[in-house]
Amino acid sequence: MRLDRLIASQGQYSRNDVKKLIRQGLVVVNGETVKDSDLQVDCKSEISICGKPFKYKEHIYIMLNKPQGVVSATDDRTHKTVLDLVPDELKRDGLFPAGRLDADTTGFVLITDDGDFAHKMLSPKSHVSKTYIATLADPLSDEDIKILEQGITLKDGYECLPATINRLEKNNFEIIICEGKYHQIKRMFGAVGNKVLALKRTKIGGLPLDIDLKEGFCREITQEELGEITT
Repeated sequence: MRLDRLIASQGQYSRNDVKKLIRQGLVVVNGETVKDSDLQVDCKSEISICGKPFKYKEHIYIMLNKPQGVVSATDDRTHKTVLDLVPDELKRDGLFPAGRLDADTTGFVLITDDGDFAHKMLSPKSHVSKTYIATLADPLSDEDIKILEQGITLKDGYECLPATINRLEKNNFEIIICEGKYHQIKRMFGAVGNKVLALKRTKIGGLPLDIDLKEGFCREITQEELGEITT
């Protein structure tokens, strides 16, 4: 791959920025100061920019704590999107939210540029669980919980897979599902005569939302954490 393209792919510099840095003698590859931006390199090449090591990552994975009112989209003319909340140091071409949360739902959104990983994570065959905390208008009866855990049929005839429901304090309940249909959790609770007042995703697979991550902020997911999602 061309040197300027490889560096620019990481989102920190544009290709024009890279060319300027090269002309200024500020890019070093394998111990040699580079003169040509079209030099062929690969991900194993040792690169430094302005005296600092440059690390190439084929893909990036970002944990966002989504606030209300932000849409899970790459672009929207009327609303702020989850990509608008990604800081410049984590931005790169091709980012998208892997799975969606409703605009009024908060919590864990995974943002990446890795389509294969997103497909695996979202595929029903993978059975990657999503954990939420729902605040309901009314408490759930034991019978309601039993119906939801057995797999409820929605009004449109869709048969949900069995869910796991855990009682928390007051009218808060933890719900774990392995699907992600449109408004699914709200429709599930609606099917037993209840209403969701607030909904937050707290975990994807085995990876919980970072408790220190404030709403509207995000951070990179480590490779170790990434393995917790699909295993």
